[in-house]
This record gives sequence, structure tokens and C-alpha cells, in this order.
Amino acid sequence: MNEPETDKPQEPAGQPEVLLYCDGACSPNPGNGGWGVVLIAPGHGDHRRELSGAAPDSTNNRMELTAALEGLCALRRPSHVRIITDSEYLKKAFTDGWLDNWQRKGWKTANKKPVKNQDLWRALLDAMTSHGVEWEWVKGHAEDEENNRCDELAVQARLDLRATQ
Repeated sequence: MNEPETDKPQEPAGQPEVLLYCDGACSPNPGNGGWGVVLIAPGHGDHRRELSGAAPDSTNNRMELTAALEGLCALRRPSHVRIITDSEYLKKAFTDGWLDNWQRKGWKTANKKPVKNQDLWRALLDAMTSHGVEWEWVKGHAEDEENNRCDELAVQARLDLRATQ
């Protein structure tokens, strides 16, 4: 079993801890997409909240970003948030300096093309300002029960959207 990759900043004093599991699903890709979030507040009776939603004409990456954004926006007060995702695209944008480079280059990639999903990246950056955030990667469709639950929520939201079209 692989150990999860984690990037831990200094924890803000006095903020409650929140585990934010998130996942996106899209089929076909691009196509109808869904996202799922599980929020857990350890030490507070392990309070738990599940969220999900869907969007037509989306991509898997957009749904991964949307899940993280919706999870952060659901928090009612500044918190120390550990975002747990199976999306290396999402995690590495923050932990490997991709976002810093994109912003420095006027939201252009190394190939001088516009960064995809800029609206969501900007919204995520904004949503993170009141929280201390650390990122953790877990292998998707593996042994992590909460990540698997997020996948179930995302897939169900996508299927529910399809049923209404």
C-alpha cells in the first residue's frame, strides 16, 4: 500500500480542523459531470456532511476543481482544512508551484497557451484565503473509504443529471 502524499503548511492557531474529501466524475469526458464532497470535523463528534452536484458539458478536471471549491465554500468559518483528493492535477497545481507559474506568466502554460479552468482556479484561490489548507493525494478507486464515497456521490449526481435531460 502506498503512503499518501501530503504537503503540510503551518497550522493556523485556533482554527477548527476539517477533512475535505473531494472527487469529480465525467462520462464521457467531456460530457455530463458530477462532483462529490465529504466534510468531516474530527474531534467534534466527527460531524459529517456530504455534498454533490452536477454540470452538463463539463470535464473531469472541472468537476475535480468544482468539488474542492464547493467543499471550501460550504465551510461556515475559517478552518484548518486538509483537502484529500485523488486528482494529482488539483493537488500538484498547489503543491508543485503550477499556480504560481501560471499567475506569473499571465495565466499561460509553459507552452504559452491559456490555462484551462482559469475561472475555477481563481475561485479556489479566493476561497482558500480564509483557511489554512494542506493537500493530500490518495489513490483513486482504492482503499480510501471516504474517497470512494465521494466518487459514488459524483457518479450519482452525474447520473441524476442525465436522467433529467
